[in-house]
Parts: sequence; C-alpha cells; structure tokens
Amino acid sequence: MENGAPTAKPVIVAIDGPSGTGKSSTSKAVAAQLGLSYLDTGAQYRAITWWMVANDIDLEDPTAIAAVAGKPEIVSGTDPSAPTITVDGVDVAGPIRTQDVTSKVSAVSAVPEVRTRITELQRSLAAGAEQGIVVEGRDIGTTVLPDADLKIFLTASPEARAARRSGELKGADVHATREALIKRDAADSSRKTSPLAKADDAVEVDTSDLTLAQVIECVVTLVEEKRAGQ
Repeated sequence: MENGAPTAKPVIVAIDGPSGTGKSSTSKAVAAQLGLSYLDTGAQYRAITWWMVANDIDLEDPTAIAAVAGKPEIVSGTDPSAPTITVDGVDVAGPIRTQDVTSKVSAVSAVPEVRTRITELQRSLAAGAEQGIVVEGRDIGTTVLPDADLKIFLTASPEARAARRSGELKGADVHATREALIKRDAADSSRKTSPLAKADDAVEVDTSDLTLAQVIECVVTLVEEKRAGQ
C-alpha cells in the first residue's frame, strides 16, 4: 500500500457478531492500523430509530415505520479515528446511544423497508472506499456484503459481554445487562429480514478470554493474510 503501489486491491472486511463482543473497538482499531475506512452499520440503524422517535412515528406499527423509511438523510463519516453520523445535517453521535433509542432499535431494524434503505447506503459506502473498508454489524457477511473479501464473526459468552457492556454503561447492573443482551440476541437472530447470523465462509473469533489488543492483532493478521493472497 505504501510507496503508492497500485497493486494492493482495496480490501472489504465484514465483521459481524452480537453486541458486547468488542466489534466496534476492534473494527475501528483494525481500520486505523491498516489505513482502511470504517463503517458502524449499527449507528445507522440507531440514527433512523432516533429520527423516528424524534418525529413521533408509531414504532408499534411497521407500516408507519415503512412509510417514512426513506425520509431522513443519514450521512456516515468513515474515518476510523473520528467516525461521524448525521441525520438531516444534525450530529446525532450522542443521542443515538441513549437507552431510549437502544430499546427501540430492534423493532425499527426488523422492518424490511428500513433494512433495504440502510443496506443500499452501506453498499454504496463500501463500493466508494478507495483503500477498502471495515464494515461492522449483524448481517454484513450474510446480506449486505456477501462478496466481502474477508468475513469475521466475533462471539463471546453472555457473561463476558455483559461485563463489558456494563463497564461501558457506567453503573449498569451486570445481571440486567446480561438479560437485555440475551433478549436483543433473540430478537436480532429470529427476525425474518436479515437476521444476525454467521456466514458460512466467516472466520469465527471467540473474544471471551482475549484482551482487546489480542482481538485486534488476530483480525489484523487475518486481513493481512487475505491481502497477501489477493
């Protein structure tokens, strides 16, 4: 890649897995280390959910959600050191992480029209990444980018994930966090449209007993091996 060598093809890396497996931290660090773009697809679903909440859309009614799925303009900045996300020009990086949005994102994400809209957005960002991109989410290797050069599925035990999440959500109850994670997994894995699933050709990495640095090192190695073999 360095010295302006034109031979290195852009590499598209799909990283899937449930929340609390270290997906975001790993994906950002790997992209930064390898000079790739980075896309947090979950943030896009959170952004459209935030917009629905802000506009008083009835989230119990999939038809109401579907009817306005095309309205908000969602723009994702793909710099791994400072990823950004705006909705209709408003910076929503903070608001989309609230418990209110978190509790509603599965319902909004399950609506096929929402997934179609966001998937198109994700594919165009991946196609436009000149050096390549690390895309993280729940259905990237299976649905969004089935032809990704490398697919990785991060897993971890519910206990390890709950401990990490409650560490992120200061003062959160680990038991309650674990229950919420299991509930979210069930919703994401059982939805009809693009469920959370491991692609047949994905490399599974169990992060339960690994430090973040070890997970990053493992993924960087996998990407470099893939690049070398292109």
